[in-house]
Amino acid sequence: MIYFCGIHYKKKFKINNSNTKYVQKNQQKIVFIGGPGTGKTTVLNALKTKGYCCFNEVSRAVTLKAQQQGIEQLFLTEPLLFSEMLLKGREEQYLEAAKSNKDIIFFDRGIPDVHAYMNYFKTDFPSLFIEKSKEYKYDLIFHFSPWKEIYTIDNERYETFEESKTIDSFLIKAYTALEYKIINVPFGTISERTNFIINRLYCNL
Repeated sequence: MIYFCGIHYKKKFKINNSNTKYVQKNQQKIVFIGGPGTGKTTVLNALKTKGYCCFNEVSRAVTLKAQQQGIEQLFLTEPLLFSEMLLKGREEQYLEAAKSNKDIIFFDRGIPDVHAYMNYFKTDFPSLFIEKSKEYKYDLIFHFSPWKEIYTIDNERYETFEESKTIDSFLIKAYTALEYKIINVPFGTISERTNFIINRLYCNL
């Protein structure tokens, strides 16, 4: 049996619109970060089966839409446009979550991932990217380290394992610069990793 500690607190969230306002929520926003192919989406799907509210990775939808229009890798051909679309999508996810009555919400990647990837590709980007990362704050960051044994390439994931490791370092740097405490998820089965996250969420804040 797993024991869960009861945690309840008031959190203030800023909603970015023409009439800026603040709403009070008993809500924790949790982000999964890490390089490509580290098991984030698999664990997110496991959390869905347990009834948790989860937001999927935006980049896959953006990439698939571009491929349907004949652009194989939009990020490589138009990195700024791709990143702007990601930023918009992740901001929309955050705002949708803030309106939800769910106490716990998981995200497959967060807003800071956008400028972390831009830095990895040494591509200039507007200051708005950093501003959005500072404006929309998350409560917990779970990091999935590169894991060669489970790494695969597919139609949307084109990076090599070595590139995944380098991207991971840029993600860590981006979130650390924003003063987030990063929790490392240990290697293990899907069940073990999922339970680790749930235990930390309830008992180790």
